[in-house]
Parts: sequence; C-alpha cells; structure tokens
Amino acid sequence: MTSSYSFSAELWHYPGEAGWHFLTLPADVAGDLREESAAVRKGFGSVKVTAEIAGYAWQTSVFPDSKSGSYLLPVKKAVRDAVRISAGDDVAVQLEIRPGG
Repeated sequence: MTSSYSFSAELWHYPGEAGWHFLTLPADVAGDLREESAAVRKGFGSVKVTAEIAGYAWQTSVFPDSKSGSYLLPVKKAVRDAVRISAGDDVAVQLEIRPGG
C-alpha cells in the first residue's frame, strides 16, 4: 500500500474577490487516496497531506468535492508565489498522506 502519489493537474481559481486556487486530483489518484485514507479521514472527509510542487513542500488537507467526485488541493498564495504558478498552469504535484491523519 502506497501513501505517495504523483500527478499533474491544471491550477484553477474559484471565482470571487477572495477566491481560492485549487488543483483537482485525477480520478485514479482520488480513488486510491479515498481507499487508503479511510482510517484517517477527518471532518467532511478531508485528508491531511504533505504536498510538494517544484521542490516547495507544505502541510495541508485535501477536501472531497461532490461536483467532480474527486478531491481538491488548495494552493495558497505563498506557494503559488514561491513556485511561480498561476491559474491555468499545468502543475506537477507530489502528495503524501500524513501518518495518523
């Protein structure tokens, strides 16, 4: 059983003045993560993870998205600035479930 996932996804911006930026996990990654994280999921089905983009790692959570049937990875401004990405960019991500959730 692996707890590390690699994928690429397009960074998108949720509409609104203070809208967040997200990556939607690919369906296969979301399915594997859903199965593996059953014991560590928190409120609303969130899963604590360590995410890494272009060598920049941070701790966050992924959240289930009923619209896509997947999970959403929020990407805060500090991360976007550090790795120089913006909405519309295809982003390579390394994701790892944090032990103990």
